[in-house]
Amino acid sequence: MRLITRISVNTLCAMTLLGLAACGTDSPRETGPFAGVSGPEVVNKAIKRTNGVESLRIGLDMTTSDGPVKADFATSLGGDCTGTMTMGGTGTMEVRKTGDTVYTKLDEALLREQSEGEPKADVDAAVKLIAGRWMESKASEPETKDTIEFCDLKGLLAEFEEGDSAARKKGPTTVAGKPALRLTEKEGKETFTIDVAAEGDPYILRVASRGGEEPMTMNLSEFDEPVVVEKPAAKDIVDLER
Repeated sequence: MRLITRISVNTLCAMTLLGLAACGTDSPRETGPFAGVSGPEVVNKAIKRTNGVESLRIGLDMTTSDGPVKADFATSLGGDCTGTMTMGGTGTMEVRKTGDTVYTKLDEALLREQSEGEPKADVDAAVKLIAGRWMESKASEPETKDTIEFCDLKGLLAEFEEGDSAARKKGPTTVAGKPALRLTEKEGKETFTIDVAAEGDPYILRVASRGGEEPMTMNLSEFDEPVVVEKPAAKDIVDLER
């Protein structure tokens, strides 16, 4: 069975946030918490504040050469996380990680997609044994590492680096009903946007790219909220050793 396609979230974040680079301009009539603050300064403030969280929820909607990818994970610096990932538009994987233990559950569509080209009898047997049931593994195992990239909050936040920026303010917007300031940057055919919370802490709420080869939208929310991971019931865990 082929390994599940690895999504390089770190590269994604670096490409997007570090692409917002040089100096921005402000409207003389601007009001609100960022009035008189340049676009680059807003971005750096947002990166600094977002880097200080202990936990958050990340939602990703991305188009890749291997097909669409959607992910929704709540993750913490302690390593605990829970979420789902859909690959290829149909197959779904659910992940729960607590401590060094990882539980993954694949649906039939994903199992068949990942087993394409293998003997039908083998695929049917795998589906019968695994589909809809939890598999237990250790986070340190090589194959498991590819499924828990969203659980590495420290690694994700490491790509949100302060520095020079050319972000330009585009005006107010809303993200999930919350007021925000939108900033943009264009590089060739690709346009990047970053939405920063305009009430409370200036968290990064959304990052998006359009016009490139792999357009994507990444939403951040539930900052510093506890991540509760429920261990699957023993009867729902398949014994792969058997």
